[in-house]
Amino acid sequence: MTSSIIKIGNYVISKIASVGSCFIFIFKVLISAFKPPYEFSQFLKQMYHVGFMSTSVVALVGGFTGAVLAVQGEYTLSKFGATAFTGSAIALSLIRELGPVLTALMVNGRAGSAMTAELGIMKITEQVDALRSMAVDPVHHLMVPRVLASLISVPLLTAIFIVVGIFGGYLVAVFSLGLPSGTFMSVMIESVTSIDVISGFVKSVVFGLIIAWIACYNGWKCGFGAVGVNAATTSAVVTSSVLILVTDYFLTSILTQIFLD
Repeated sequence: MTSSIIKIGNYVISKIASVGSCFIFIFKVLISAFKPPYEFSQFLKQMYHVGFMSTSVVALVGGFTGAVLAVQGEYTLSKFGATAFTGSAIALSLIRELGPVLTALMVNGRAGSAMTAELGIMKITEQVDALRSMAVDPVHHLMVPRVLASLISVPLLTAIFIVVGIFGGYLVAVFSLGLPSGTFMSVMIESVTSIDVISGFVKSVVFGLIIAWIACYNGWKCGFGAVGVNAATTSAVVTSSVLILVTDYFLTSILTQIFLD
């Protein structure tokens, strides 16, 4: 009985210590971001890998998400004789919820996993130690550009997702379902407010931070060998995906309460 309690206690303590270490890590990264020298070349490189290379998959998913929303929205609203609000339903769903969340999940699966694997391999091949031997701060040189690139790339990719998604929904709603083009656009423009856009933007920034934070931390704490890299990458993707969905709920509740007040 005593040994079981000790095991449970050690497990709880280790998890609490891990969470504390994770927060200390991101605190160091954010502080280091304001210290020179500024790694512009590394930042641009990460913008290319995280942002540009994710554009095609984000646009593809966005287009078909908008198309599915058009079909489902028209089907549901037709039961209430309110098919004119299909455009509004598509735009609000994409801007407030689906755009930020699905974009973050796509970027997490494509760029977040690659980020963790790359940093993990650099650690087990002692490239991180080599940076230290040359008096280069690994956190400043490796982590800061990745975090900043994610903070900027994810909101931009979210905007692409939303625009392509609305366009996909428009094509399906007008040319396949026969909804009036003018009604679709006018109702959508009237229903979308600046508050909706701000809400989606705030979420995308937070999700970008989560992706880079968890990916970099797992790569930084990666175990040795192929097994360690595999475990770190899997943990990063799963943890980030769960945090994105959980954070989305709390952000939605908080932002809705703020804007209603």
